[in-house]
Amino acid sequence: MADSMYSMQSLTGLKALADQYDGYIVDLWGTVHDGIQPYPGAVECLKALRQAGKRVVMLSNAPRPAEVVCKQLESFGIGRDLHDGVMTSGEQVRHLLRERHDPWFARLGRKVLHVGGTHDLGLYEGLDLERVADPAEAQFILNTGPDQERGVESVDPYLPELRIGLERGLPMLCANPDMVVVKGGRRMICAGALASFYEQEGGNVRWVGKPYGEIYAPVFTMLNVPQGRILALGDALATDMRGAAVAGIDGAWILGGIHQEMLGDDAGLAAEEAEGAGLRPVATLPRLVW
Repeated sequence: MADSMYSMQSLTGLKALADQYDGYIVDLWGTVHDGIQPYPGAVECLKALRQAGKRVVMLSNAPRPAEVVCKQLESFGIGRDLHDGVMTSGEQVRHLLRERHDPWFARLGRKVLHVGGTHDLGLYEGLDLERVADPAEAQFILNTGPDQERGVESVDPYLPELRIGLERGLPMLCANPDMVVVKGGRRMICAGALASFYEQEGGNVRWVGKPYGEIYAPVFTMLNVPQGRILALGDALATDMRGAAVAGIDGAWILGGIHQEMLGDDAGLAAEEAEGAGLRPVATLPRLVW
């Protein structure tokens, strides 16, 4: 790893790499948009990729069905013609809960305590589950993150039911491994922060989404290009870039998202951070621009 900080290219736009890859895995929040609107140049970059004949799949740790995210992208002016599909951690959760072939999921009961906002309830549609409000009645916890009504700054408002879950030995399914997100400039915790607390206190947590390898299999199927010709684009070192490494593909790190406050556009500092994490993105970009 000694040479990693020297091998990572510092680029101003994606065009410099375009000829090296046929398929692109593109993160959404922090890369394409900030939760409210697209970043300047992002839509134009996606259009340029399509004009160059590239295949593009959006991969998000959103705890929602892929179709919901597709429609959100359309509201941002990102039509279905700009990608070959969307995969979300929520979509994978739905698949695993429906099929129950995985031994961890096969052992789950049907009564679930939902920890998260009402905007995530689409996750349950068509699933044979009963949502219960009392953690004493639940057989497992499905964690999609904090909700606006109870607070998005810390895990504290969620401790009562999490502690009951720990006392009862309830397994927790985390539908979004992200720890924090920045929405319109405001930093908020995500489901990963709640799951991390639960796990540190001895709870049994199953994480679904980036950086865990199983989320990439359906993405590779959608892209349908050789893995050596795939580039993952994302702003989070711990999920997007580590996920790329776990999946065995190249990654390009977008510095203008979750790490903006810490790194700015300092590619040298980014190289040190990546090396310290044992990761080797092939390049950094200040934003998703062509």
